[in-house]
Amino acid sequence: MKFFVDTADIAEIRALASLGMVDGVTTNPSLIAKSGRKIAEVIAEICAAIPGPVSAEVTATDLDGMLKEGRFLKSIAPNVAVKVPLTMEGLRACRALADDGAMVNVTLCFSPAQALLAAKAGAAFVSPFVGRLDDVGHDGMGLIRDIVTIYRNYPALRTEVLVASVRHPVHVVEAAKLGAHVATLPPAVLRALFAHPLTDKGLAAFLADWAKTGQSIL
Repeated sequence: MKFFVDTADIAEIRALASLGMVDGVTTNPSLIAKSGRKIAEVIAEICAAIPGPVSAEVTATDLDGMLKEGRFLKSIAPNVAVKVPLTMEGLRACRALADDGAMVNVTLCFSPAQALLAAKAGAAFVSPFVGRLDDVGHDGMGLIRDIVTIYRNYPALRTEVLVASVRHPVHVVEAAKLGAHVATLPPAVLRALFAHPLTDKGLAAFLADWAKTGQSIL
């Protein structure tokens, strides 16, 4: 499974990239707004720091507007993935941008039918939002299971399942078990993957035993 980091904070991105475990980045208008900077500047800086896909989202909702914004975003760097909403106009934009050679991330997916349409429209990624479904009493991981099953039935579909709205490490593990291609994680969730109390306890015991020997490895 590939890990994308879900933030527009360049300091966080660089810190997490230093771990060697970040394969890409996702952003959205809310994350860009928190940065307080111009979108082109932020996306260019992230793309320079991360060689993998960097999702940058359009804000237009009509086809012409999405195409103009999408082509501008694509021009910032070759690793930009243009992010469009899963609407009829968004899917039309996806097809046109994909035909132009752009990577497209179709976002705000909440049903298997929508995911199938995104794949047929040529999306490089589809982003089902598991946490938001869980929040309203639906089974977010059930959606991932259905999408992965459908895509496996049709090998000609090349769209990758990018699990979004990830709230905790269990979401990541369950998505990996189901065979999702990518999880996009807030920095706090990515760091939480490292944590386990038994690891800390075991390390403390090993170090205490070693200290009793009075030895040094070097």
